[in-house]
Amino acid sequence: MARAAGSSGAAVITLPADDQILITRDLCAPRRQVYRAWTTPELVERWWSGHRGTMTSVEIDLRVGGRWRYVMIVGDDHTGGREVAFHGEYREIVPNQRIVTTEVYEMPDAPDPGGDVPLNTVTFTDNGWHTILTLLTECPSNELRDAILESGMEVGVQEQMDLLEEVATLRQ
Repeated sequence: MARAAGSSGAAVITLPADDQILITRDLCAPRRQVYRAWTTPELVERWWSGHRGTMTSVEIDLRVGGRWRYVMIVGDDHTGGREVAFHGEYREIVPNQRIVTTEVYEMPDAPDPGGDVPLNTVTFTDNGWHTILTLLTECPSNELRDAILESGMEVGVQEQMDLLEEVATLRQ
């Protein structure tokens, strides 16, 4: 049974299992436009960092076995900010319907996690002029799932989903 994780915005965050995070959001945009905003580098640049930073690089090799990498600067103008990066590999792609990727948070001097990384499955479900987006993150451990939750990810997710909807509704 899923339990709520204290969702406060339009995206609903639940914990269906000890090692999972499920994000569900109804976006007021057609599925093909949401998928395009999710998979086009110049569009991802506009929503992925939410209001938490400035994107400096978005690389997407959208094919099974292809890699993705997103880099942003977070922090305020007084500190100069710090670079934060994530990368992964595409495991499954069904255009306009489903994408499965790994996700690695890049940390300086961190050991290579090998295959012990979260697996993200995002689905785009057509609901007329709306799209139901679900993002299931399956973690290799309960501890990693809890660390992700405690990182403040919910605020960022809410901002991301709001901006994703804005980008997906723009004339493309």
